[in-house]
Amino acid sequence: MTAPQAQPQPQPRGPEALRAEGIVKRFGSVEALGGVGMQVAAGEMLGILGDNGAGKSTLLKILTGFHQPDAGTIYVHGQHQTLNTVDRARALGIECVYQDLALVNGLSIYHNMFLNRELLKPGPFRLLDHRAMRERAMDALADIGVNIPNVNLEVGRLSGGQRQAIAVARAVHSDAKILLLDEPLAAMGAREAGQIIALIERLKARGDIAIVMIAHNYAQTLEVCDRVMLMQHGSVTYESHAAETSPAELLEIVRREYREMRGG
Repeated sequence: MTAPQAQPQPQPRGPEALRAEGIVKRFGSVEALGGVGMQVAAGEMLGILGDNGAGKSTLLKILTGFHQPDAGTIYVHGQHQTLNTVDRARALGIECVYQDLALVNGLSIYHNMFLNRELLKPGPFRLLDHRAMRERAMDALADIGVNIPNVNLEVGRLSGGQRQAIAVARAVHSDAKILLLDEPLAAMGAREAGQIIALIERLKARGDIAIVMIAHNYAQTLEVCDRVMLMQHGSVTYESHAAETSPAELLEIVRREYREMRGG
């Protein structure tokens, strides 16, 4: 089978926030990524599309410091960096909102906002400062246009869209400058997906956050992203500005590969 050839990489519009070059990752004899490159600018959103097994999640985990590449280089705001831990990536302003959201259903919204970085009252007894956390949680949600009037509510009582918004707000509140989103619209109805798309668009409009989203849905991704790249079998096989492609064109690339795999 002849793999589809990658198009010339469309350049991001704005100061570069994150760039990866020649990223290779192997798990035993399986090569999950075969020299992948990507870049995204501040105030821009890049959509990474592809079927299961394409390498999207592996790339995302490398960009968060969860996996280390076997080869390749990563630049954050133009500086070469080694993302050897999740904490190192976070220290550089890289935050990821995973599909499972990592929220605790039995805890309140404000407790989830400060999970593992709780605020303490001054003094020797290390008491939680609930008032400060509630106030800062409300401010953080309002700052990105999320309307949840009661931060005392348990997260388990929220809708899927509200839970996604809480996870995004937590990442942004931690001073993220590069936000990685793992299937943020998965398993959502049209109304909730629309709410999350509106939230993402408000974050883009700030102009200081670079956003990378991995997804399956071509139409939704093209609606919200500035640029898209298609991954197949650990390689980038197509890239374009979102306004210069369509779901039909992307689907035809995937269908062409499938026909070549079947020998027809």
